[in-house]
Amino acid sequence: MAIRHCRPRSLVFSFQLLLSALALVGHHHQLSLLVVAITQVRVGVILDLTSPVGHKRRTGIQMAAEDYYAAHPGSATNVELHFRDSEGDVLRAASAVVDLIKNVQVQAIIGPPSSAEAEFVSHIGDRAHVPILSYSATSPSLSAEQTPFFVRAAANDSFQAAPVAAILGAFKWRAAAILYEDSPYGAGILPALADALQGVGAKTMDRTAVPSDATDDRVDAVLYRLMAMPTRVFVVHMLYPLAARLFRRAKKAGMMSQDYVWVATDGVGSFMDRFSPEDVDAMQGVVSLQPYVQTTDAVKNFTARFKARTRRENPSDVDVVDSTLMRLWAYDTIWAIASAVEEAARVPSSPAFQTPQGSTALTDLDNLGVSATGTTLLKAVLATTFDGIAGKFKLVDGQLQLSAYEVVNIIGKGARTVGFWTPESGISQELMISAKQGLKQILWPGEPRSTPKGWTVSPNAPMLRVAVPMKGGFKQFVDISENSTTGEMKITGYAIDVFDEVMKNLAYPVSYRYVPTDASESYDKFVDVVRDQEADIIVGDVTITASRMAKADFTMPFTESGWSMVVAVQKDTSSTMWVFVHPLSTSLWLASLAFFCFTGFVVWVIEHRINPEFRGTPWQQFGLIFYFAFSTLVFSHKEKLESNLSRFVVTIWVFVVLILTSSYTASLTSMLTVQKLQPTVTDVRELQRRGHHIGYQKGSFIRSSLQKMGFDEGKMKTYNSEDEYADALSKGSANGGVTAIFDEIPYLKLFLSQYCDGYMMVGPVYKTDGLAFVFPMDSPMTGDVSRGILALAEGEKLSSIEKAYFGQPDACLSQSSTIGSSNLSFQNFGGLFLITGIASGLMLIFYLATFAYRERDGLRAAEPAAAGSGSVSLRRLRACLHHYDKKDLRSPTFKTWNDESQRNGDGSGSANRTPRWSPRNGGTSPLSVSIPSEVNAGSSPEETPTSEIDDSFEYGVEGAATGAEMTTSTTSREN
Repeated sequence: MAIRHCRPRSLVFSFQLLLSALALVGHHHQLSLLVVAITQVRVGVILDLTSPVGHKRRTGIQMAAEDYYAAHPGSATNVELHFRDSEGDVLRAASAVVDLIKNVQVQAIIGPPSSAEAEFVSHIGDRAHVPILSYSATSPSLSAEQTPFFVRAAANDSFQAAPVAAILGAFKWRAAAILYEDSPYGAGILPALADALQGVGAKTMDRTAVPSDATDDRVDAVLYRLMAMPTRVFVVHMLYPLAARLFRRAKKAGMMSQDYVWVATDGVGSFMDRFSPEDVDAMQGVVSLQPYVQTTDAVKNFTARFKARTRRENPSDVDVVDSTLMRLWAYDTIWAIASAVEEAARVPSSPAFQTPQGSTALTDLDNLGVSATGTTLLKAVLATTFDGIAGKFKLVDGQLQLSAYEVVNIIGKGARTVGFWTPESGISQELMISAKQGLKQILWPGEPRSTPKGWTVSPNAPMLRVAVPMKGGFKQFVDISENSTTGEMKITGYAIDVFDEVMKNLAYPVSYRYVPTDASESYDKFVDVVRDQEADIIVGDVTITASRMAKADFTMPFTESGWSMVVAVQKDTSSTMWVFVHPLSTSLWLASLAFFCFTGFVVWVIEHRINPEFRGTPWQQFGLIFYFAFSTLVFSHKEKLESNLSRFVVTIWVFVVLILTSSYTASLTSMLTVQKLQPTVTDVRELQRRGHHIGYQKGSFIRSSLQKMGFDEGKMKTYNSEDEYADALSKGSANGGVTAIFDEIPYLKLFLSQYCDGYMMVGPVYKTDGLAFVFPMDSPMTGDVSRGILALAEGEKLSSIEKAYFGQPDACLSQSSTIGSSNLSFQNFGGLFLITGIASGLMLIFYLATFAYRERDGLRAAEPAAAGSGSVSLRRLRACLHHYDKKDLRSPTFKTWNDESQRNGDGSGSANRTPRWSPRNGGTSPLSVSIPSEVNAGSSPEETPTSEIDDSFEYGVEGAATGAEMTTSTTSREN
């Protein structure tokens, strides 16, 4: 029974074993097919395997390849690495490349480590069409333009030029000396560094090459020569072995102390791990750069695995320090080539090299073929982009692009980050767009409390020759005198003091000496001494002109610009008995008259129907219009206004009249008391028309300008000093002198400050650029001196220098502004007239609209009754005017009078009020009245008050009336 039960189980177990065996066979077959499908791509790697650093980099490269295929298990290609040893020699590196291409037939080569080796190898790779990828050759002398198959998987050293210059610019250092390693690595950065320093206004004072194998004596000689220079800012571009020796010797020479500034490229900052404690101690205060790499988890993980593997494979190399940055760039380079191989897809399993046909093989180089897949692989490498362990891997123009540089300050036992530099934001304290500009606090060599000036006075600095003009007059600008006892030349003046002050405030010292130079013939020829290198600078009263700027560079002017003329003055005899009309121009007189009439008319229109003081015969009303408006000039108008509209108009008008009369009084007073002198001539054309003689300063550019204006050269005379100016002007053109002197504004002001009485500056001011200092063409000092002049002008120093030589500004210098006509024009009061015109116009329109609305029934009734000839419109207008001329009995004024008459019972007023007639039969007022005979015959003058009789007459255009329609107070008493 038991056996029977076991048989089925045995069969099932046997079947399961069979299935498992078949599955293992199938899986093994699939693995075999997969292995066959993977394409092996040979890639050469050239390292200096004689050094422990080379061993470490070999380990890092192997780990990078393993990590890539672990992360991409389905890759159809596999990079097969073939290592070769260059032993740090250029020829051995070239031999290794030939071997890899000829014998191994590699499709790409990584390395070699140094720029010198890479430069040689890149030409071989270019010839064989084999891409050469370098993660450590940073020299700018290597470029894809010269060798298209060279790919720099590292940062170009020329990228550092901008952040180095930005550091100098941040501290406003204007001069620096460059020390560089005498090798392709060191010399390649010089063009870019010189351009970057010039971009921030920093001058390269010296460039010194230091051989990598230089002895200590050679290094000391270089340092002592630099110590004798005035600059104290040094830019160092060397690899770490030579840089360490340089700083040790600099500390021994006392150059790592206060006032010295050392800025190093990433040849120092990126290799801090390789410096010994003694080296770090010698570099205290150095500011350096290093490409910014973010410390991510991937970096930490790789670093930990790398140390563990190195400890396991090469225990003797554990203590050897290598550049972390180079290791990360090498890691990303392997990923880039593996990714490119995967993308190329056309790389054959057995790479084929085509040997050139018909070539005579004399060397191994001649036997090298041309890779059939090199161009395709190169394009794939250049197009590869990914997020690498060292940051974004992206190639532009065949080289890696960096996002930022880190600025570090070597302090204590290592380096401290003090800021960052990015192409977008420049120098900033943090790696953020909104970060604060500038750098954090830096401890400079010697640990000074303030930022070093960057320069010092050096007795060995070359002394510049500064030419100053020798001239006869206007010595306030430049005065050259000689001590009769010692024979020493003393040079003073306004231009000299300004130049000395500017040079004292420059960011670097400049030694110079003044050289008196003859400038009597022409200042145009005087400028030639700079062009002909007879002098380095010209300091004096030299004007900027276009012709002179073609020969030399000028700073910004240190005086005001322009030129004009000065003439003699004479007593003003133009005052007449009509001087009172001069304060106002003709346009203003006419405008005032027009607004006087308009304002009076508006007030009459508003008041005529409601105010008896604005009624009467046509001539009386016409006179009232003018009288009322003009009486406001002295505020003597007595008419009582009844309407608020007319009161508003008069209020605005009185305000305008007040300002107008006040301005008239002030202008007339000024004419009668201030204007006592007049220039003999004010127009340049008048000088030409009358043929007057004119003068100008000898050697000035104004001579040619006057000729262009049309002046006869025979009428032009030259003078040298202020005294000669005064003498010529006092004589006049008729007595051997001149009528006008033409010169630049600074000279004319100087002349008027000494000869204030009897002369004044008149006429237009012609534009020039003022006085400036002269430098040779493209001189780097021109911009610095211009900035110094601007800084001097913004402070008080320039004003104090000017007052010391020219004194306080005198009142006579501004006489020219009071010579012309001082009358007031309509434009001066246009705003006031606009206000009163708008106010009066609006009140008139409002009144007429109100009148038309309130009197619409009366106007309709008056139209049919309009008699006379003419068109309908004319008769209608006559009817409207006739109706307007009537009294407005609804107004408070006439209504009050009517009510008082009715209360008296006889139409008479009280004893204290003039009686008024009460209209009847429609309210028409009589044109004439009849005095009853009883009044004339039986009444005595005492019985009939004169006021009552006079007020019974109303003159208007209301039509005729009979005497029976009127009732007088006299007849009332008789009844």
